[in-house]
Amino acid sequence: MRMDYTFTIDLDDFVEDFTHCFTGECRVNVLPILFQISQVLTESENLAAALPLLLRVMQQQMKISRGMVSLYDSRSATITVHESFGLSEEQKGRGIYSLGEGITGKVVETGKAIIVPHLKDSPTFLNRTLVHGDGSALNASFFCVPISHGRKVLGTIGAERVYLNRRLLKQDVELMATIASMIAPAVELYLLEQGEKLRLEMENRRLQSALKERFKPSNIIGNSKPMQEVYELIRKVAATKATVLILGESGVGKERVANAIHYNSPLAEGPFVTFNCAALPESIVESELFGHEKGSFTGAAALRKGRFEMADGGTLFLDEVGELSLPVQAKLLRVLQERAFERVGGTRPVRVDLRIIAATNRNLAEMVEQGGFREDLYYRLNVFPMTIPPLRDRGSDIILLADHFVTAYAAELGKEVVRISTPALNMLMAYHWPGNVRELENVVERAVILSEDGVIHGYSLPPSLQTPEESGTAFGCGLEAKVQAVEYEMIVEALKTHRGNTTRAAEDLGLTRRTLGLRMEKYGLTYRSYRKG
Repeated sequence: MRMDYTFTIDLDDFVEDFTHCFTGECRVNVLPILFQISQVLTESENLAAALPLLLRVMQQQMKISRGMVSLYDSRSATITVHESFGLSEEQKGRGIYSLGEGITGKVVETGKAIIVPHLKDSPTFLNRTLVHGDGSALNASFFCVPISHGRKVLGTIGAERVYLNRRLLKQDVELMATIASMIAPAVELYLLEQGEKLRLEMENRRLQSALKERFKPSNIIGNSKPMQEVYELIRKVAATKATVLILGESGVGKERVANAIHYNSPLAEGPFVTFNCAALPESIVESELFGHEKGSFTGAAALRKGRFEMADGGTLFLDEVGELSLPVQAKLLRVLQERAFERVGGTRPVRVDLRIIAATNRNLAEMVEQGGFREDLYYRLNVFPMTIPPLRDRGSDIILLADHFVTAYAAELGKEVVRISTPALNMLMAYHWPGNVRELENVVERAVILSEDGVIHGYSLPPSLQTPEESGTAFGCGLEAKVQAVEYEMIVEALKTHRGNTTRAAEDLGLTRRTLGLRMEKYGLTYRSYRKG
C-alpha cells in the first residue's frame, strides 16, 4: 500500500535549527557517544561504566546545567539521586523522594515523562535539594523521563537548563528518553545486585537529612548559604552548654539565634531570660542582673531575684554586652568562673547552673585593646563565637523575609495583600539595608498600610529605597514623577504577566499596541527582557 506524506518547512524553524547547529547545540554531535554507551552496555551491561558517558553527553554536548540519574527501590518505595552533576554532595543527599512526590516521584509513579517549561511556574517542583534555595535560575526548564524496562519503572533521568528554543527542549526530552531505554536493562541488573546496599545507603541519607532538618531553627527565615552555615553552628553548639558570643550588626536577629540555640538544647525545658545591657542606667544594671536583699538600698522593700537566678536551669541572654561598665564586667567574670554571685547588699553566695549567651554589635577585641572591655572576660565569653551575616549578604533571603512580613502584617492589619510587584522586589534587592532585618520589617509594615489594591508597589516604599532605574522617579519628586512611576510599574507588570507579548500587554492596559510601544521607548523598556524561554 502506498502512503503519501506532505512535508512543510517553516523558514523560521529551519533558521533556528541551523543556528543551533552552528552554535554547537545541534544534536548530531552526540551520536558517537551514544554509540559508545551502546557498546558498553552490549558488552557488559555495566551501569557504572555507562553513566559517566551519559552525564558527559548531558553536560558537554547538551549544555545541561544540572543533571541527575535517580533510582527507585520498590521495597522501600524510595527514590534517591544516584549520580549527578551540578549538585554538591550535600544537595545530592537531600534528593530523596517518595512515590508520587514532586516531579521525580510523579514520573516514577506514572511512568510518563514530565516537561516543565519554567520551574517557577510548577506547583509540583519541591526544590528538595535546596539547590534553588536563593531563588536563582527558576526561569530554567526542567524535564524528567522514566527509566523503564517492560512495565517496571526503575528510576528517572532529570535535566535542567534554560531553553530559548522549545523545539530543542522537545528534541532533548526525546533524546533522553532514548538513552533511558538503552540503560534500563543495566539499571535493572544493578538494582538486583546492589538492592540491599542501595537500601542501606538510602536509609543512611534519609536519617542524615532528617537529623539536619530537625535542627533547622523554625524561628529564623532564610535559605541562603551564609544562613545555612549559621544553622549548622546552631545545631552543633545547641547540644552543649558552652558559652556563646553572637556577633553582628544591629538588627540582624541575634536574639532569634540565641533563642534557637536554647530551644534546641538540653536546657530547652528551662527558662530563657533576656537582658539588654544598654537599656538601663549603670546604677540599676547590677541589681537587675544579680538581684538585691531587702533593705540593701533606699526603696529595696523586699528581696528580689536578678536575671541570673531567674535563668537558673536554663539560658541567660545578655544583649549588647559591650555596653557593661568595667565594675559590672568584673562581677560577670566571677559568675562565669564560679557560677556563683552575691545579691546587692548580701553576703551569702548564690549558685546557679545555666548557659550564658552574649551578643554585641561592637568590636570587643578592639575595645580590649583600648581598655573599654576586660580581656579576661572577653576570652571567657569568646568560647564559641558566631557572626550573623548582614541582610545585604543574604541574597534572596530578602524576598523570603519580605513575603513573610507581608503575610504577617496583612493578617494583623486585616488587609488582603497578595504579592510584591517586580519593581518593588528589585528595589528591595538593590538596597543595602543598614538596619538589616529590623529595617526590612518596618519597611514592609509601612508598605502594607499604604497598599490599596492588594499589591506592594515600588512607590509605596520609603524614599531611601527609591532608585531612578526601578521607580521611574528620575524626572523629579513632584506629581508628574509619581504618575510616571505608576505608569512605569504598570507597564512592567503587564509585560511580565504576558512574557513580553506587547499585544496582550497593551490590551490589559487599555492601550493600543503603538501607544504602548511609545511609552516603552520613553522608559527604555524592551519586550525581549520579559520573554521567558
